[in-house]
Amino acid sequence: MFRLSNLIRSSLEDRPQRELSGAIAIWNFTNRCNLSCLHCYSKAGLDATDTLTTEKIFETIESMKRAGVKFIIFSGGEPLTRKDIFDIAAKCKDEGIMTYLSTNGLYINPGNVQRIIDTFGYIGISIDGDEKTHDYFRGLAGSYNKSLQAIDLIHEAGGKVGIRFTITKETQQSLPHIFNLAEEKGIDKVYISHLVYSGRGLDNLKMDLSKSERKEAVEYILDKAFEYYDKGIDIDIVTGNMEMDAIMLLERFERDFPDKKAKLLARLLKWGGNSAGRNLVNIDSEGNVKPDPFFPVTLGNIHERPFEDIWQDEENETLKRLREFPRELKGKCEGCAWLSICNGGSRPRAWAIYGDLWAEDPSCYIGDEV
Repeated sequence: MFRLSNLIRSSLEDRPQRELSGAIAIWNFTNRCNLSCLHCYSKAGLDATDTLTTEKIFETIESMKRAGVKFIIFSGGEPLTRKDIFDIAAKCKDEGIMTYLSTNGLYINPGNVQRIIDTFGYIGISIDGDEKTHDYFRGLAGSYNKSLQAIDLIHEAGGKVGIRFTITKETQQSLPHIFNLAEEKGIDKVYISHLVYSGRGLDNLKMDLSKSERKEAVEYILDKAFEYYDKGIDIDIVTGNMEMDAIMLLERFERDFPDKKAKLLARLLKWGGNSAGRNLVNIDSEGNVKPDPFFPVTLGNIHERPFEDIWQDEENETLKRLREFPRELKGKCEGCAWLSICNGGSRPRAWAIYGDLWAEDPSCYIGDEV
């Protein structure tokens, strides 16, 4: 996760940078979903059956606390399909773990919106572009308007809400729409995810941007971040699954703020790029523990071993290699001057294209003109 707006503010104003203390877990509590999104990494659908019991989840939350997890992002499928979702969140609160909700918004209504706001520290709603694009991607006519209604309900009830957007060939033209929508609705955060080749995202690999298209999109995102900073617009811009965006920001500083470049560079080196297996972990709907939600390798399963034993296993070769810094990687990553910033990007993308977890990230656009 690349906190673009935060890095611009902290570097230009010499302010302390917002830092993460502890690990973030993305937990797919269910694989049931009322939509069928083209880029879904978990291939969720209405026919899925929950396999994680409330008891097992509670037991694992206690273990996660002991392992240093500080945030849990509630994901799915659609997490609001679980009847015990508020009980799970309450257990997290009891253990001192913050909770964020990632949802399509379709199950948010006047009857539950206040409870959702009171339960979760932040709510992210997925929007895939303008109405036509969103409904196509989500596989349901009218889903765009229902998601916007959820955003309005949250704001009317005094809650904070962000937009989650995945950029692909089909959605790239909707980037201006997403930012216009954020401004119009008073959105707190715009999270822009680059496509990772997993689930339906792997099935639809042709959806991904070319390197030149990606660079163009990132330039636009950077332009918006600086525009918001200059105008004092309080919308936080974050990108995900493409740590190389940090290098684009550094190049922008070198051009426009050369006297501040060293401060940004120090922050980027401290951030350390891709954090899968270091301070990012995933538990899927079957209880498998993985370094991130897209990872092709499982570290263990909470039905067989406590989470803390899996996450703190110093003999696990995958974890050991992920936690090397910078990672020892192949291809263009080997000897790259920027490796200590991006940490090699996405290992699942390397696996999907090369069949090698330690190959270069095939989506890296730094230094490429194609």
